[in-house]
Amino acid sequence: MSDTIENEKFVELNYKVIDEKTGDVLVTIDYPLGYVHGVNDVMSEQVTKHLDGKKVGDIIEVPVDTKQLYGDRDESLVFTDNIENVPEEYREIGMTITMENEKGEPKNFIVTRFDDETLTVDGNNPLCGRDVVFALEVLTIREATDEEIDLGGAVGADPDINDLLTNE
Repeated sequence: MSDTIENEKFVELNYKVIDEKTGDVLVTIDYPLGYVHGVNDVMSEQVTKHLDGKKVGDIIEVPVDTKQLYGDRDESLVFTDNIENVPEEYREIGMTITMENEKGEPKNFIVTRFDDETLTVDGNNPLCGRDVVFALEVLTIREATDEEIDLGGAVGADPDINDLLTNE
């Protein structure tokens, strides 16, 4: 049995996303992310190729091109409104507000700023336009079961780092 990450191995990781410019931790997880390497596209290929051959306890840092993941920052997705037009429960930095476009499609916006007069929301992914690094710590490597290989991860779990990063 190999103790290194390779295809069809079940792997658990902790990770955080760090802003390269400021060093601030932008995203962290409270529970390990488990997936079957080479089967589940839970992470971008940019990240998984750096995990090949790693062992339990290894910590790697991978720069991620957020432009490739989320596209260019779109300033037309930033809106400021009079605070009186916004219900009280939405007047909190970091609050997610789901709105629909004219086709009825939902889109998440995050409250980024408010004061006594205005409130601003942003529909861009919070990582959009930033230079970030994924810091990953390998916690577990083991043979995946046939069922885990079919599912791409732990039975009963639905890991998707992209959901975590897109707030959708």
